[in-house]
Amino acid sequence: MNFRLAAVALVAVLAGGLVALAVLPGPREQVANVLPSTGKALVGGPFSLVDHTGKAVTDKDFRGRYMLVYFGFTHCPDVCPSGLQVVAAALDKAGAKAEQITPLLITVDPERDTPEQLASYVPSFHPRLVGLTGTPEQVAAALKAYRVYAKRVDDPKSSAGYTFDHTSLIYLMDRNGEYIAHFTHATSVDRIAERLAKLQ
Repeated sequence: MNFRLAAVALVAVLAGGLVALAVLPGPREQVANVLPSTGKALVGGPFSLVDHTGKAVTDKDFRGRYMLVYFGFTHCPDVCPSGLQVVAAALDKAGAKAEQITPLLITVDPERDTPEQLASYVPSFHPRLVGLTGTPEQVAAALKAYRVYAKRVDDPKSSAGYTFDHTSLIYLMDRNGEYIAHFTHATSVDRIAERLAKLQ
């Protein structure tokens, strides 16, 4: 009789543990955190766009240099300027190391962001900032390659009647165009400059 009760109790404990694993995220997350990760992030890839001087460029034109890539648009009221100011300040703080890095602004709004519009916008942030635009299809391909979300939304406050919700990340890419790290517009200048200083 005691054996039967013990067996029932053991089954109950095991069942409770399985339910906890299925319902509660904690135990599984702890296991996942100690397992090594492999592979590389699927961020970045080929693109074919037009720079702010009107020249057609592809991702291959930047091979051999690091890139800091930001997706935004010139009519963005706050997040984009903040992100680009952080990029510019980090490049300045990185000193000579920054000479190896090309900062890029890829527009999410090709309808308004013509090469001419970008040409009047990018110099206000950094003299080496390259603005990139293209056809809607070309821009969509770049967004897809970098896993960037961008959605046009109505905005009666905008002169054009719309704005964009979009991913606000700064991607650090290596000399082969492959992902190294990313930052946000709220990442400190010191932290980004410190990471740039470690580039070989």
